[in-house]
This record gives sequence, structure tokens and C-alpha cells, in this order.
Amino acid sequence: MTIFILTACNSSTLSFNEIEMVPDKVQKVIDEKNTLQIINVVHKDISYVVFRSKGTVTTDLETQGDTLIIKLDVTNEQENATEQHVYKLTLDPDLDTIDIHINGKSTTIDNVTGI
Repeated sequence: MTIFILTACNSSTLSFNEIEMVPDKVQKVIDEKNTLQIINVVHKDISYVVFRSKGTVTTDLETQGDTLIIKLDVTNEQENATEQHVYKLTLDPDLDTIDIHINGKSTTIDNVTGI
């Protein structure tokens, strides 16, 4: 189980949305070899979660104390159809830990990058 510690400076409202237009500065640091990557925007309460899957992804958020649990559930998996999903995460300063679950299991983050 991997737990990721966050530092938050500003007051923000928690949100998690898949984005179509990935900012250039984010696209430049995405490592296509990783299944799961987090890209933190330095000095802002924003992170990007990059997830590669071979199926349809549904998402949900849950908080437990000061931990944010991001739930990624994959269905309809295809053998050769890996797709990149990029999610913009606006953080709540009261949360200091992220735990990402894929299909119900806590998952190791392959790479954490700051921009």
C-alpha cells in the first residue's frame, strides 16, 4: 500500500474531474511507461492523476479523516486498447494523504512529479 503525503497552502474545494485538454506543462512530464502517475502543481492545491487502462474507468472519491481515497474502477477491458486518462484533482487543505484504489485495491503510484 502506498500513501502519498500532500502539502496544501490555500483554501480549496475538493474536486476530481477527467480532462480532455491536458496543459502542455503537464503533458511534458507524463511518463508513458507508468500506469499510475501523480503530477503536483507546486504552490497550488492542484494535482493531476494520470492513469492508463485497457477499459472503461469510473471514478469516485471518499474521505476518511485526513485521507482522500480515489477510487478507479476498470470495466470492459480490451487486450490491446490502453488509454490514457488524465484527471485534475483540486485538493482540500484538510486532507494530507492520498490513497488510490484500483478495482477496490490500494495501489502503488508509479511516479510522483512536481511542476
